[in-house]
Amino acid sequence: MPLHDDHRLFEFIVLEGAQAGLSWDTILRKREAYRAAFDNFDPALVARYNARKVEKLLNDTRIVRNRLKIASAIQNARAFLEVKDEFETFDRYLWQFVGGAPRRNAWKAHKEVPAKTPEAAAMSKDLRKRGFNFVGPTICYAFMQAVGMVNDHLIDCFRYREIG
Repeated sequence: MPLHDDHRLFEFIVLEGAQAGLSWDTILRKREAYRAAFDNFDPALVARYNARKVEKLLNDTRIVRNRLKIASAIQNARAFLEVKDEFETFDRYLWQFVGGAPRRNAWKAHKEVPAKTPEAAAMSKDLRKRGFNFVGPTICYAFMQAVGMVNDHLIDCFRYREIG
């Protein structure tokens, strides 16, 4: 479903970065633990994390304890706040990559669904320019799918018709 809530968009950016190299199911099972560990994904709080908080996160067995991914979440919170200041909302910034409306694809088989697109590559390039980490084109496309910027449900899936 198309998502336009800045707070939730930040959550998804952090979770997509945490998912890199892992199965999405692994991160979904840890989602509530991530919410608790990362102050319910409040970007203003996450942006202020210090070395003591990083060590606490690295010792939290409920989340993926990867120093680079934790540092990325903190850096992404800082970059998120800067983008929000520039564009008024993170939502406004993100949705420009699909012209402000979800892209509706018409895939018949899973093998047709791409891992990345030119729009995801453009988003990735711009996010990295703005200081974001763990936002390669494949991660950006997965993010776009997760927040409803693209409808990649197969045409015979009930969700395809529901989302419209």
